[in-house]
Amino acid sequence: MSLRQNWEAPLLILAHDALNELVKPTLPASQLYNHKLLEASYQLCAEITAEHSRSFYMASGLYPPDKRRAARALYAFCRITDDIVDEADENEGPERVSERLEAWRQRSLSPNPPRDDLVAVAWHDARTRYHVPEKYGEQLFDGVMSDLHKRRYETFDELAEYAYGVASTVGLMSMHITGFVGKEAIPYAVKLGVALQLTNILRDVAEDWRNGRVYLPKDELRAFGLDEDDLARGVVTNRWRAFMQFQITRNRRLYQEASPGIGLLARDGRFAIAAAAELYMGILDDIRDNDYDVFSRRAYVSTAEKLGRLPKVWWRSRS
Repeated sequence: MSLRQNWEAPLLILAHDALNELVKPTLPASQLYNHKLLEASYQLCAEITAEHSRSFYMASGLYPPDKRRAARALYAFCRITDDIVDEADENEGPERVSERLEAWRQRSLSPNPPRDDLVAVAWHDARTRYHVPEKYGEQLFDGVMSDLHKRRYETFDELAEYAYGVASTVGLMSMHITGFVGKEAIPYAVKLGVALQLTNILRDVAEDWRNGRVYLPKDELRAFGLDEDDLARGVVTNRWRAFMQFQITRNRRLYQEASPGIGLLARDGRFAIAAAAELYMGILDDIRDNDYDVFSRRAYVSTAEKLGRLPKVWWRSRS
């Protein structure tokens, strides 16, 4: 199958539109909240990050302190957004979930978030401090909202559009926290976001199936002689191996094509972003080493392996 990429142009339009949107005047959080409240808000975000993503917690720890706090506020903001949909009660209808998601959208993107919503307070401080375009947050909500009504994807182009909404937007917001040289960094951030989300999808095939979702492109499954019955059986066959090898080859290519963007970031943030990408690529190695069996166990990278990868990442990020 071809690895041509026809999906990029419309996603770049979305990214540039958000960047070019006029910034609404917003008071800095330091004028809205006292120091003690801000410290408590950032501490909660750090705890949420540590609990839910050891890889991101480790990677964000490579930032200078102020950027580290902002990156973890971004993670917590995204984590809550995802969880509203992913952890919704099975008896709760999509309309009710949509209402809760919209309420969180209003609080988290408000120019004056309520003082008792600590993650919203921390994210307000981070996004105003680093001039994160609000439109990227809106696009994230639109992407997450799509999970309420779209559970299958016919082509990779469709999947890439979804990945932009739920992952590239996060990368673009992170890019503002890290610092970047100019608009030429945008295509790399978009591509890295798609790469990261595709890794999530390949790792979580079994979990997504149990939750009634299939993110693997249907036309690509058919091309390898597979269908949803194969996902239900969860048996590694030669056809499944070939399919996963194709997926991982494309995924690695996306990481490789995104990597020059690291050099367009601020020096004090390059290591953190490079480490995040490297640690996620380690998940692909684990899938391969486990004979492409993503049904019986969730692929992961051990703490020792993560630490072993960092010196090489540090050296590459310096150059």
